[in-house]
Amino acid sequence: MTTPDADGLLAEQLLRLTRRVHRIQKRHLEQRELGITPAQSRLLRTLAHYSSPPRMADLAARLEVVPRAVTSLVDGLEASGKVRRVPDPTNRRVIRIEVTDDGRRALRELRGARRSAAEEILAPLTDEQREVLGGLLDSLVDGAPRMEHRC
Repeated sequence: MTTPDADGLLAEQLLRLTRRVHRIQKRHLEQRELGITPAQSRLLRTLAHYSSPPRMADLAARLEVVPRAVTSLVDGLEASGKVRRVPDPTNRRVIRIEVTDDGRRALRELRGARRSAAEEILAPLTDEQREVLGGLLDSLVDGAPRMEHRC
């Protein structure tokens, strides 16, 4: 069992790691000269998971942000030709967002940038440590409670 001080230390380590991951991913993104911010890359990756172009409200819900934030991100991606607004085929009042060919090329580059960033971040770990970390991260992401061993 951990003490409150140990939990505080873990929380601080997680925050420091999150900031480090963000910095490294941003640097790898910038090296590819895509002209995409980390937030725009997240939106573009999210768009790629839809089987048909979503509405901005759908994107806002999936990203857990306010719709206005999505509008700004879409504006930037549209200006760079990576997405476009298209009318809904069944309701012309509804606008959907689709990835362009340039956006799909950017997605391939983004995957490469993320992969190289992950390699850099994980470089100090052995294969065994990576496996353990993967299991720990699954538990944290899923929110599964830790099983205490009691005698």
